[in-house]
Formats: sequence, C-alpha cells, structure tokens
Amino acid sequence: MLYLENNAQAQYSEPQYTNLGLLNSMEQQIQNGSSSTSPYANDHAQNSVTAPSPYAQPSSTFDALSPSPAIPSNTDYPGPHSFDVSFQQSSTAKSATWTYSTDLKKLYCQIAKTCPIQIKVMTPPPQGAVVRAMPVYKKAEHVTEVVKRCPNHELSREFNEGQIAPPSHLIRVEGNNHAQYVEDPITGRQSVLVPYEPPQVGTEFTTVLYNFMCNSSCVGGMNRRPILIIVTLETRDGQVLGRRCFEARICACPGRDRKADEDSIRKQQVSDGTKNGEAFRQSTHGIQVTSIKKRRSPDDEVLYLPVKGREIYEMLLKIKESLELMQFIPQHTIESYRQQQQHLISKHLLTTCFGEELMEPKGDLLKDKDTFLKHSTIPSHSMYP
Repeated sequence: MLYLENNAQAQYSEPQYTNLGLLNSMEQQIQNGSSSTSPYANDHAQNSVTAPSPYAQPSSTFDALSPSPAIPSNTDYPGPHSFDVSFQQSSTAKSATWTYSTDLKKLYCQIAKTCPIQIKVMTPPPQGAVVRAMPVYKKAEHVTEVVKRCPNHELSREFNEGQIAPPSHLIRVEGNNHAQYVEDPITGRQSVLVPYEPPQVGTEFTTVLYNFMCNSSCVGGMNRRPILIIVTLETRDGQVLGRRCFEARICACPGRDRKADEDSIRKQQVSDGTKNGEAFRQSTHGIQVTSIKKRRSPDDEVLYLPVKGREIYEMLLKIKESLELMQFIPQHTIESYRQQQQHLISKHLLTTCFGEELMEPKGDLLKDKDTFLKHSTIPSHSMYP
C-alpha cells in the first residue's frame, strides 16, 4: 500500500475515485513524464514498468472475462436472479424455419435462419452483465472437442461476406452491434456474448436473435453428433450468475424432424410401459401362486367355526375328535376297522332282506367287537357313539 501526503489526498478527494484509480492515475503520470505530488514519485520514476498494470480497469465490457473451463457445465442453474431461457410457441409445420420441443428440450432450426430466444430474470443482474451462448457436444466421447463449422461452410462465400463474425463460429447474433465473438486462448472454445438488456416496458423477456451457421449432418463439422447450447448470464469478470441448456439440431426440415423424434420417444415410452406391466403381472401372478401353495400346505393355524345349537355342536365335536385321533392310528388298524364296518353293513342288509334266521348269534358279533376294541387304540365311545 502506498501512503500519500495530505495534499495528494486532497487532490483526489472526490468520491468517484478509488484506490485503483489513484494507482492508475499515478502510473499514467509516470509514463507521460509528468510530475507527481507524491514524495515517492521521483524515487520510482526511473524504474517505471512499461507492462500493463494488473490494476488497470478494462477498456471494454468483455476484456476482463475469464477463460471458460475445459468442459463447460450443462446443468441448469437459475442462480440468484432466477435466470431462465424460453422460446415462443411454435408449430411442427414443414414450412417452419425453427421449432422447439418442450418435451425433448430440443431446438430444431434451419441453417442461417433467425431463432428468437427469450431471456428472463426475476431481479436485475449487476451492471455490465452479459449473456453468453456456447455450443458443446452432448456425448461424453465428443465433449472435449470444440464445436465449429464444417470446412465447406467456413470457406464458402455464402453467409460469410460482409459479416463481422469469424467464419468458424457456429453461433451468430443477429441485429445486435454490441455482440462480441470470443475464442478462448486455452481451450479454443468459441462463444458469442451480448450485453444484457433489461426487458422493455410491458414485457417480461429480453429477446436475442441467434443464427446457427452449419447443419448437424455436415461432414467435417458436427457430423451428426448431437450438440447442446449453453446460455449463461455472467458478470463482466466472468462469474456465472445463471445457466440454461438445451439441445439443438440444425436441419433442412425442423418440423418434420421434431415430429419424428417425438413420435419415437412416445413409442419407446409405450414399449417400456408394456414391458413394465408384463413384469408386474408376472410378479403378481407368482405371488398368487405362492399364496395358494401356502394355503394348501399343512400348518398349525387355528380356525373357529360358529355353530348354532348344542346337538349339532356335539356331533361336530365328535367328528373333530375322531379326525384328530386318526392321525395316531396305524394304517393297518384303519383298514381292519373298515373291513369290520363293511361286514356289518352286509349283515344288516341280509337281515333286512331275509330275516334274522340267517344271521349269526349276536354273541359272536359282540365278541368280534370286543376283540377289535382290545387291539385298537380308539376309545369305544368314539368308535361307537
């Protein structure tokens, strides 16, 4: 920090001067050989530096812009001023020179045709803010390459005569004499800048007219590689205040290409939805089959059956006990019991048809019953209710 005498400070006591202004004024006086009121001016006059001072104020709005990064970000960032980019409502007619798809977030336009883009902010940006438009390749394998015009359009006299824009720049600004075309000395990326202008009375947008000077299908240029247009709101020293991004396709028939792309996306969405629905139905069907198998498998689930009337309840209770006891009876005992029952039924039928004289003595039947119960684990009251 340089310390100045009181008389020097009084000379620059006006509020519009800053410390940087003092330094610039002193350096200009030293270089011009003029005298200075500072006592340190004579000591440093002989060692004056001829290189531009790092404190010098930029002579143009765009002189202090910092170089762009190697890979610019394509993430939307509204920023503190709610920066936004939009397009007017457009049709998909074949005669349209440009059209914008909100579903695809993609601009379709013809070469060298006017494409109005609306710039909107909620709060005014700082004085000297600029709007930059820069093309970049969309895919990761191409993003490091610089987007330029093809050699045919760059060297052609068409669209190049009488233009202030360099012939290699893809994006141009129409109807703005303050536009400046920039090529970063390090990355080589090309962009165009215009000073930000507040919207006119009664409007919410500031319109910038852009031209795209090469087709997406041109060999040696974009060569059918998709590109993105990054529009940023920046301060005069390159600080990004907002960013918006959209895809662009420069073609001969914008309306036709937009309609084809939108139809393709819809078919793909329907196909994906059908596949997802089939997968859901298959998974649901699997769940139903599993649940049925679980219901058929034995388990320890306890169920309750409401019964009306004591008599019916007693009958169902005996049936329940019999079924439960059958799980503990050997299979050969069950077969023997069935044979006994079949024999009794046959005897009953014979008695009904031919009389009691054909039957064996009742003692034998009771004896057979006692013998069966003796070798069986079934309680007598369960077998013979």
